[in-house]
Amino acid sequence: MEVKLWNDKRERDMYESFADLFAIIKATEKLEKAYVRDTVSSADYEPECQKLIAQFKTLSSTLKDIIPSVERFHDTYKMDCPAALNRLLISGVPATVEHRVAAAMSATTSAPVVAECVQNFITSMDSLKLNMLAVDQIHPLLSDLSASLNKLTILPPDFEGKIKMKEWIGRLSKMGAADELTEQQSRQLHFDLESSYNSFMAALPSAGS
Repeated sequence: MEVKLWNDKRERDMYESFADLFAIIKATEKLEKAYVRDTVSSADYEPECQKLIAQFKTLSSTLKDIIPSVERFHDTYKMDCPAALNRLLISGVPATVEHRVAAAMSATTSAPVVAECVQNFITSMDSLKLNMLAVDQIHPLLSDLSASLNKLTILPPDFEGKIKMKEWIGRLSKMGAADELTEQQSRQLHFDLESSYNSFMAALPSAGS
C-alpha cells in the first residue's frame, strides 16, 4: 500500500522544499570537507560554494515562515553538518573569499573598507537573485557599493567596478522609484556585478605580497 506524505499540492511543495534545504546543507558540508582535505581546488570550490550559498539564501527566505530556525531544522533531522552551518549561516561567503579578505586586511590599512566592499557586492547580487528588481530597492545597494569602492585607495580610478556601478546608478536615476528592471536588465546587472566582483578580488593584495 502506497503511503502519501502529503494531502495536497501545498503540502507536497513544502516537503519538496524541505528536501531541497536538506540537500543544500548536506552538499555544503561535503564541499567544505573536500576543500579542507584539499580534494577540491580553490578554483572549483569557490563558484560551487557561491552557488550553494545563493540557493540557501533564496530557499531559507521563502521558507522563513515554516522554518524560522535552520539550526532547529538541522538538529531535528540529525544532520551533523557543523561546517555547512558555519558557511551558510555565519560566514555567508566561501572560505576562499575569507582568506583573500584576510590577506588584504594584513596588507592594507583599508581593511574595514575591503570587508565592506565584499559585503556590498554579495548583498547586491543576492538581492537580484531574490527578484528585488524595483529601482528604490536596487539604487541604495549600488550607491553603497559605489561609495565603498571609491573609498578603497588600492583601486585605480578606472577600475571596472567603479565605472560600471556609476553607469548603472545613472541609468536608475532616470527611472521612477517603483519602476522595475526587465529580466534582460537584471541579468546584465548581475553579470556586471559578478564581473566587477571577480576583478575586485583579483585586485586585492595576496597574502604573499
